[in-house]
Amino acid sequence: MIEYLNILFAEVYKILFLLIPVLVSVAMIVWLDRRVWAFVQKRRGPNVVGPFGLFQSLADALKYIFKEIIIPASANKIIFILAPIITMTLALISWAVIPFGEDFVLADINVGILYLFAVSSLGVYGIIMGGWASNSKYPFLGAIRSAAQMVSYEVSIGVIIINVLLCVGSLNLTDIVLAQEKLWFVIPLFPMFVIFFISALAETNRPPFDLPEAEAELVAGYQTEYSGMMYAMFWLGEYANILLMCSLGSILFLGGWLSPIDLYPFSLVPSPLWLIFKILLLFILFSLVKAIVPRYRYDQLMKLGWKIFLPLSLIWVVLTASYLFYFNLLPTN
Repeated sequence: MIEYLNILFAEVYKILFLLIPVLVSVAMIVWLDRRVWAFVQKRRGPNVVGPFGLFQSLADALKYIFKEIIIPASANKIIFILAPIITMTLALISWAVIPFGEDFVLADINVGILYLFAVSSLGVYGIIMGGWASNSKYPFLGAIRSAAQMVSYEVSIGVIIINVLLCVGSLNLTDIVLAQEKLWFVIPLFPMFVIFFISALAETNRPPFDLPEAEAELVAGYQTEYSGMMYAMFWLGEYANILLMCSLGSILFLGGWLSPIDLYPFSLVPSPLWLIFKILLLFILFSLVKAIVPRYRYDQLMKLGWKIFLPLSLIWVVLTASYLFYFNLLPTN
């Protein structure tokens, strides 16, 4: 019995060791997000609470904690409460298979990429439940938009991932990183990296694809009727998903924890720091897109996903498979 308790406590410790940094990182990237927008628009951004405004996210979190949670009288109360919990939980459990080093991962499973794809696909349920349970037209329209949008771009992301899997021959995320020791996949698969980045923007409801939350016509979309900590949990899940997509892009195309130059002093940098640096680089690109690119119309969003990205990614799968087969480069494991 004591042995089982020790194993349980060890697993709980590892989970907390992963989740606490993720939650702190979400708070910090909200600050970074706002600072990048301010830089582009030539204004200061958060700069009052703490040095350089670093404690602004903490102040916002405290505000949400102490704000009253209001549940509409006509809402389905159980589903209304479950929706943000599901959104946040699914966003956090996805991090279980993200490797920060060769032996630095919570769950090094052989089907890690399928686990990520499955869990991220379930994320749309929290948004649909929140929009439907509110029993209001604007949240419901935002939830329907989000369902169509996320399903559409998950298809292209799945096909893009097939290109990487053809080059590696494994669904294990650690194997995908180790396969890029000589050449990062961003070089031979650069068009797929660009499409992955744009699809990740749409998958996480980021501008210019933030149509489920479009304040001009939907007030705040599926979050309209939420307040207090329940509203914050939706945003926590959304930003955790953004970081997850940045980490997935780093692992699939940018060599994960691998150093770009295997020479001194770059070789002295711990491998997790390289992955964190690449995640931050992609996130800054996410923020720059929000500050620069205007919002798409919904018909343009659907056209881009189904008529442009899906055919291009399918064609590239055929080209990748043909090239690997012709030059006898298909992985043998």
